[in-house]
Amino acid sequence: MDSDSNRSRALDELLDREEIRKCLTRYTRGIDRHDAAFAASAYHPGATDDHTGYIGPGDSFPDWANAAHDSTWEAHQHYITNTTIDLDGDTAHVETYWIVVGRRKQNTGTDMHGGRYVDRFEKRGGKWGIADRVCVYEWGLRSEEAVQQLASFPLGTQDRSDVSYMRPLKVLRKRTV
Repeated sequence: MDSDSNRSRALDELLDREEIRKCLTRYTRGIDRHDAAFAASAYHPGATDDHTGYIGPGDSFPDWANAAHDSTWEAHQHYITNTTIDLDGDTAHVETYWIVVGRRKQNTGTDMHGGRYVDRFEKRGGKWGIADRVCVYEWGLRSEEAVQQLASFPLGTQDRSDVSYMRPLKVLRKRTV
């Protein structure tokens, strides 16, 4: 294979990775701005999101998240950090670390939690989007909140039985909505 072909393939891979990163950022910005339609655009039709007490259609999750966030916080920010993207044609398995910080109502405190989005992305019609997501909870700043979250989120493991190794990723918990 010649160098132009290798270069073209490498550029295609870089473009795919960037489109996936843009999709992840679109999701977090939409959630933080309570722009449910913008956040929902990160999901493909038929996607499933397993996200604490919500296990259901990905494109409906942002409305649920807005209501959940509004019940406790006046403002919040979702930060995404380390992202691993394993490309396999028009499918990608993506693991992204997240931190959420929320200011409680009447400025009564600040919450901080961390975990991972474990996603199966698909490229459909030239567009990358989330096909399935499992939101894994790892830690919370306040132990009393962490105990509650640990009881409701899927949990990770520190070995190859972790959901991030599942190929293809599938949401296994029963839908709640």
